[in-house]
Amino acid sequence: MAEVQCQQINLGGMSKILIAYYSRRGQNYVDGVIRDLKIGNTEFLARRLAEKTGGMLFHIDTVKSYPVDYHETTKQAMTELQTDLRPELTDMIENMEEFDTVILGYPNWWGTMPMAVHTFLDQYDFSGKRIIPFCTHEGSGAGHSEKDIQRLCPSAECLPCEAVKGSAVRSADYSINEIINRIDKKN
Repeated sequence: MAEVQCQQINLGGMSKILIAYYSRRGQNYVDGVIRDLKIGNTEFLARRLAEKTGGMLFHIDTVKSYPVDYHETTKQAMTELQTDLRPELTDMIENMEEFDTVILGYPNWWGTMPMAVHTFLDQYDFSGKRIIPFCTHEGSGAGHSEKDIQRLCPSAECLPCEAVKGSAVRSADYSINEIINRIDKKN
């Protein structure tokens, strides 16, 4: 199979891109085992997208940290989902109105995005914006996260989610290009 190279895009000032992502460093489930990651899989892709698009990176982070232990984190994530809990975030974007494209990255936790991403989406008016989601997973794909984004942001144009297997993010040039192509179609 031929190697795919990531393309660089030049938006020529026509579009302002925000790359907002939630990512877990430390213990992660990768290829059937728990591994310690210095950079989470979603963050890795978000950084690559920022390099290729010139978009502004924004790390969605919670005030209360998740447990170090992977299994404890998954239990907490399930409780948050079942109770529709919106964790408090450490930071906000002051100038959201300046962005017309939001690339939204997250891991698939229990069939959707982490509740911290729900909190993020609740905080802003996405009317007229294009949301291009991508998620990392270890076999579960995007789950119902696309529908959840559409429900939380009914006035935005929500594109299909690009689901990338977490263990393959370092060779995900094809997926990165797919996301970039979705940006290009707007201009």
